[in-house]
Amino acid sequence: MVMWEYEHTAETVASPETVWRLWADVPGWGTWNAEIEKVEIDGPFAVGARITMTPPDDEPVVLKVVEVAENALFVDQLDAGDFVVTTTHRVEPLGDGGSRIVYRTEIDGPAADQVGPELGPAITADFPDTVAALVRLAEGR
Repeated sequence: MVMWEYEHTAETVASPETVWRLWADVPGWGTWNAEIEKVEIDGPFAVGARITMTPPDDEPVVLKVVEVAENALFVDQLDAGDFVVTTTHRVEPLGDGGSRIVYRTEIDGPAADQVGPELGPAITADFPDTVAALVRLAEGR
């Protein structure tokens, strides 16, 4: 059962493939995500990969890639033991050649009731700005 959830959606004239190329370029995430000072991936952008993101003036966060569907979605998880943060990044084709981008975060697990209301908004607060920056970069390609 999901204890906390948030979703942000935006539409763009950029194709799903263009958005996907930006997502798959993990070392380049900092060009469109202001909440990343440094980001590294321990191998190819695939299920099982570990992504280490360091926010400005904060400790690194390690995410595990748990699902990848090229040109469609990827899902990462932060497993903190008594709660798990799952973020789905999805891109859906629109009839005009553009796409809809969906960022969805869910927090569940035994401590989610306590952790979710504080941690969830902190994690997702930048989603509108991050997705807008991703759209601007995608549309410029």
